[in-house]
Amino acid sequence: MKYGKKTWLIPDAFYNSLSIGAVSHEAVCVLNTSNDDAVINMTLYFENRDKMDGFQSYCKAGRTHHIRMDKLRSLSGETVPMDIPYAILVESSVEVVVQYSRLDTSQAEMALMTTVAYPVE
Repeated sequence: MKYGKKTWLIPDAFYNSLSIGAVSHEAVCVLNTSNDDAVINMTLYFENRDKMDGFQSYCKAGRTHHIRMDKLRSLSGETVPMDIPYAILVESSVEVVVQYSRLDTSQAEMALMTTVAYPVE
């Protein structure tokens, strides 16, 4: 059975360069309950610079995939910029459910933030 949507928005993303101990990172978490593999395309939007596109990943049928933004490269080799607030448009080839998580280790008291992305009809 398929659940979810093909288009999702994450309006508050931030990849922190400062880490104390564990590495600060964020992830776009995808759940694919369909019988088809999902091609995941992501576009990043910023306040004061042009959008970045060409970020692509995959989520196999009946699986989850945690797309670590610190390890992701665009098709042209670009990385996700650090220390700049941005938003993410997630577009999938099949219906999926998307969650966003951020681990902030910039202080000794680590913070974990997670939220379900906004599904677009």
